[in-house]
Amino acid sequence: MFGDEAMRMRSMIAAGIVGLLVIAGLAWGQSGARAGSAKKIEEEWKGIAAETKGRVGVAALVIETGEKASLNGAGRYPTQSVYKLPISMALMRMVDEGKISLDRVVDVRPENMAPAGKGSPIRDKFPSGTKMTVRELMRYTLMESDGTASDVLLRLAGGSEAVTKYLRSVGVKDWVVANSEKDMDWKTQYEDWCTPEAAVELLVALDASRKPGGAVSVLGREVIMGFLEASQTGAKRIRGMLPEGTVVADKTGTSGTQEGKTAATNDIGLVTLKDGKHMAIAVFVSDARADGEVREGVIAKITRKAWEEMGK
Repeated sequence: MFGDEAMRMRSMIAAGIVGLLVIAGLAWGQSGARAGSAKKIEEEWKGIAAETKGRVGVAALVIETGEKASLNGAGRYPTQSVYKLPISMALMRMVDEGKISLDRVVDVRPENMAPAGKGSPIRDKFPSGTKMTVRELMRYTLMESDGTASDVLLRLAGGSEAVTKYLRSVGVKDWVVANSEKDMDWKTQYEDWCTPEAAVELLVALDASRKPGGAVSVLGREVIMGFLEASQTGAKRIRGMLPEGTVVADKTGTSGTQEGKTAATNDIGLVTLKDGKHMAIAVFVSDARADGEVREGVIAKITRKAWEEMGK
C-alpha cells in the first residue's frame, strides 16, 4: 500500500491510536479517589527510589481501567536499549505495509558489528559476518538486546529520524531516537531519550494492536510480544519480585558506569495482573551511584508495589 492511500491509512491508524490512548486514561492528571490512591503509590515509589542515589522516573497504567500513577513521569531519561522496541515496531510497520519481509535475508558484515564493550552475541558468534533473516535479527534485538542486530534493523527502518517519525505517527510525542549503537557514547546517549509516560503510551499502543488498526498489525504484535515475553535480559528488574508464572513482556536498557555514576538502568513492559488485566509500566533509573544490584532491586520493588496496589 503506497502513495496517497497509504498516507490516508496511516492518518486513520494514528487517529485511532490517539483515541485508544485517551480511552485508556493517558492524560496523566487524576481526580477523586483514584488521585488519592495514585498519590499513595507515588509516595511509596519515592521512598524506594531514594535507594538509587540518582534520578528515578516511573509511570504505570492499568489498561482496562485507566488507573495510573506517575513519579517524575514527564522527565527525560536516556533510553539506552529500551529504544530497540520502537525500532522493532517501526520496522514491523514496514512489514505490515509489504515494504519488507520478515523472511528477507540480510548480510551482516564485520563493519556492521557493534563496537567492543557493547552487548552483541551476533558479533561474538560471527566476528567475520553472517546472514540472517529480519525475523532472526528482531529476535536478537528484543530477546538478547543485541546492538549489532538493532543497528541493522535501524538501517532497514530508514534511520533514527524515520523511527522518531513512526513514534509520532502512533501518538507518542516525548520520545526521540537519535543514534545508532555505534554512534552512542557516554555523551550522546542522552540524545536518545523518552519520558516514562511516553514509554507507557508506546506500550499501550502495542497492546492495542490486539485488534486491527493498531501501531502494528495483529500478527506483528504477536511476533514482537513473543520475543519480549522470552526476553533474557531483565530477570531482576520488572520480573524480579513478581509471582512465578506472571506473564511479562519487557525491554531493558543499561548504560556503562563512569566515575561511579551509571547513566541508565531501565525496564519497560506489559504485565498481566492477577485478575487478568494488563499493566503497562516503565521505570527509568538515571545518573545513579548505587550499585547494579540496588538499581535492579529498585525497579523490582517499584513494580511489585504497582502490581499489589493497582492490581487489586
